[in-house]
Amino acid sequence: MPTPPGTVQLTLSAYDVGQLLDGLRLRAEAWTKTADYLESGFSPDDSFICEVCRDSHEARSIAQHYARIIAQIEEQVLLQGART
Repeated sequence: MPTPPGTVQLTLSAYDVGQLLDGLRLRAEAWTKTADYLESGFSPDDSFICEVCRDSHEARSIAQHYARIIAQIEEQVLLQGART
């Protein structure tokens, strides 16, 4: 099946997809914590490093983008019956 324009088809082991998802989840969490920090002024933990962005809205938007990517990958894995 041809890949639609603007998309990329990857072939990875289930283990590698799991590693990819772990990394994406960490990035999503970092952006969520940044948005929360910019809104509240409260640092979530001692190891927190604020991501560079204009404001909490941008940080929240980036976190949501990561969440969409994660959901798309998880859906494709589920459809293929693979376990990560």
